[in-house]
Amino acid sequence: MQCLEHPVEKLRSVLLSTRKDLIEAYEQYSREEKCFLDAGLLPGSLLFTAITVHSDSDWISAHPEAPQDFQSFYSNPYRSTPDTGHKTIYIQTIGSFGDGAGITEQYVEWLREYCEAFYNGLTVKLLPAVTVAASSCTFRVNSNTNNLQLHAGDLLAFLKQRKPKDAFCIVGITMIDLYPKDSWNFVFGQASLTEGMGVFSFARYDDDFYKRSYAGRLKKAIKLKPGDYSVFQGYYTPPISSILLLRSCKTLTHEIGHIFGIKHCQWLQCVMQGSNHLEESDRRPLDLCPICLRKLQCAIRFKIADRLCYSG
Repeated sequence: MQCLEHPVEKLRSVLLSTRKDLIEAYEQYSREEKCFLDAGLLPGSLLFTAITVHSDSDWISAHPEAPQDFQSFYSNPYRSTPDTGHKTIYIQTIGSFGDGAGITEQYVEWLREYCEAFYNGLTVKLLPAVTVAASSCTFRVNSNTNNLQLHAGDLLAFLKQRKPKDAFCIVGITMIDLYPKDSWNFVFGQASLTEGMGVFSFARYDDDFYKRSYAGRLKKAIKLKPGDYSVFQGYYTPPISSILLLRSCKTLTHEIGHIFGIKHCQWLQCVMQGSNHLEESDRRPLDLCPICLRKLQCAIRFKIADRLCYSG
């Protein structure tokens, strides 16, 4: 176990940058906003603590990457910024959710409300639900878990066709497992920053997914026929629970953060930390650390105090 505790001076440099114009922009925050951001950098802060790497299987150990400070985020010519005509996040559900229509509607509405609070200043809308068949995506049976999987790339192509003209981005969510290509076992999600799209599965956020008793495992070997989506009729999807909703909120806001151009956080505990497994994902907090919060505020231009009051 390793604690990645950065000196306060380093964190302040990462937050403010070395550019005079970006330091001056930071000084435009209100006294209360600067106090909140600065306090989050201090050792022993109750708001934002140091990242703890528990094992070599954790994200930072397994996926070495250069950390992103505020200045590098700001200077990235490829980062996405909402404008007047593109200030809406659209959520598209694919396939069934939960045990009934009422549960599904309440679940996705909770997701929509949380996402709108998190991305304060943008509108979040739900698109009409679609079946797996409507997406015309490729599918398979996973040879390890014996559960059904959808091709993530095909779903992104489907979302591209449905992306409204006023969209900042469109994200697809499903309770069915995903895979990106034949050689991969699975993927939690896939996104395109340049296209403003992403698709994410919450199937593996069910506590029983990796058990042999998981109801989504096919009971017998079947030979799938391309284009025959009848196998998804009545196919098991995890029941909606409070823990699944919590995990879904984290994943949705994390992945949309990538569409803005925010990379995995390596500074403090933050919802933008990478995660290799469910235990690590559960350790992530719900909100952004001060450094990633400044990145998002720069993109959307909300008042930090307003966002905290809205989401609180």
